[in-house]
Amino acid sequence: MLIVAHTGKQAAIDAAEKVIKTLLANDVAPVVSVKHHGELKAAGLDVSGLQITETPQDLIGTELAIVLGGDGTILRSAERTRNLDIPLLGVNLGHVGFLAEVEHTSLDATINRALERDYHIESRQTLEVKVLQDKEVVWESWAINEVSVEKASRERMIEVALEIDGQPLSTYGCDGIIVSTPTGSTAYAFSAGGPVMWPAINATLVVPISAHALFARPLVIDKNSTAAIELIERNVTPAIIWADGRRSYQLAPGARIVVTRSPKPVLFARLGNTTFTERLVKKFNLPVVGWRGEAND
Repeated sequence: MLIVAHTGKQAAIDAAEKVIKTLLANDVAPVVSVKHHGELKAAGLDVSGLQITETPQDLIGTELAIVLGGDGTILRSAERTRNLDIPLLGVNLGHVGFLAEVEHTSLDATINRALERDYHIESRQTLEVKVLQDKEVVWESWAINEVSVEKASRERMIEVALEIDGQPLSTYGCDGIIVSTPTGSTAYAFSAGGPVMWPAINATLVVPISAHALFARPLVIDKNSTAAIELIERNVTPAIIWADGRRSYQLAPGARIVVTRSPKPVLFARLGNTTFTERLVKKFNLPVVGWRGEAND
């Protein structure tokens, strides 16, 4: 099992130590990257029983990735596991932790269930993005949460044109545009005023950021639709594109950003049957006092 921990948090270091000891005691090999091995060793952990991976091929045969941290740590882990179909089991040691499956207080039970293979796999939609300049692809990436095109300086808006399925929809003077998966609807898109989408919905969300336009509502488009954003040639404000807030590229005037649904999902290990509604209530601490519906058995 791959171990990924937020080494900047002592709670994550302590959790990693517990996970590693439990796996070794059950004859399961804990695996870490070369960089992570050094970080854990510097934090004072006994790393003698850890297997070190140097290339993606070293992870072939890995059954599960146990991720100890917040959503950022999970996003970082997905970069390593997505192409190998290794499911992520997130243990939240961050703040909201929407991508995590359990809280750190349930760590012991979580490790035991992982060892017993007592989990099911959930597939989450991802996006592919390409940046074209003069019709040539100059950058490409992917995202599980969102692709965002944003202004790179504070003083001016960027001017963009939005196209859906080859048809122009509108132009905006704005701070940017977000194209989000249902998973990402509770992340940056949510902060920008987009709706919350249940993960099982097969759709893509487009949210203008602080747009100076009459038609600037969030849009829910078909899962197979293509969203294209063009930086209008007269645009003088520097712009940048981000994928999940982790991978970026500086955009030039006239750049065309094409976002489509990716055929390659990210896999998550789920331990129970907690509904997304329950997750929303818990993560956002929503008021449900006074609810008079039917009680669950």
